[in-house]
Amino acid sequence: MTAEAIELVRQHLSEVHPAEILDDATRLAYRERIKALLKERDAVLVAHYYTDPEIQSLAEETGGCVSDSLEMARFGKEHPAKLLLVAGVRFMGETAKILSPEKRVFMPTLEATCSLDIGCPIDEFSAFCDEHPDRTVVVYANTSAAVKARADWVVTSSIAVDLIEHLDQRGEKILWAPDQHLGAYVKSKTGADVLCWDGACIVHEEFKARGVLDLKKIHPDAAVLVHPESPASVVDIADVVGSTSQLIKAACDLPNQTLIVATDRGIFYKMQQLAPHKTFLEAPTAGSGATCRSCAHCPWMAMNGLENILAVLESESGCDQEIFVEEALREQAMKPLNRMLAFSAELKK
Repeated sequence: MTAEAIELVRQHLSEVHPAEILDDATRLAYRERIKALLKERDAVLVAHYYTDPEIQSLAEETGGCVSDSLEMARFGKEHPAKLLLVAGVRFMGETAKILSPEKRVFMPTLEATCSLDIGCPIDEFSAFCDEHPDRTVVVYANTSAAVKARADWVVTSSIAVDLIEHLDQRGEKILWAPDQHLGAYVKSKTGADVLCWDGACIVHEEFKARGVLDLKKIHPDAAVLVHPESPASVVDIADVVGSTSQLIKAACDLPNQTLIVATDRGIFYKMQQLAPHKTFLEAPTAGSGATCRSCAHCPWMAMNGLENILAVLESESGCDQEIFVEEALREQAMKPLNRMLAFSAELKK
């Protein structure tokens, strides 16, 4: 990332306040109260794989959804509830609102954001696009509504290679944003002409190939699962590279009993749920002398907690944590999202 983007991320991180750790009695009381209020307010809780297991289990127990960002929004659109409570980071709430404008969309905290989103401000990105008018603009789902509205296509990591291959076959040159590592991975897999924005996820960028190889020496039979937002040196030593949902599937399908996982450790909740007999190890992020061996957890995802979920549901209006997207912007952002949804549907066929 540029020096300016890094400084912006640092400023945001300085204001991060992780969800409070509750004692067992308080935690159980909060859960029961949240369950009752979800019914009372005709609301549904949707949570990302990277949120705390406490939040994921609550979403499941109340008829909600635990998934990646696109499936969260798609689930919310198809669910009959009038109110969507999105546990994740801000762009996920915006995507849900874009797809479900008739519903009220809330988040436990609007302060939860993403380094990819922060590092791709609309004014700078729009100028970058203007400098390359001959390129098809493809943006990752981890972007603001404004950046999506500037794009020709929105894409998720699960279909990124397929889409870029499709556009390349049509002779199109690509402008990719914001994750440079995912962009480089897509370029290497397709051979397409891809120009990348200089952005990165602060979690995935910290994975170290040497650390993974050292861990493999201790667990030689382990398979390595890597999200493509990770650096190329880590991707290159992976047994499986894929999106969150693809890595979860691989965790179930692979014969290996031990798996080294290079993505946010929040994903372990679903992996352990679906493959309880297997052992999951966090891929190392820290070098020698660091205070933790692996810091693979998004600090903004950690801001989602039972306390602020309950606060939103107990509020008369909840407007302080409500997501709004101006209608003209929403309509423009919906165009590349619809293209992605249609392309994804064709892939499934």
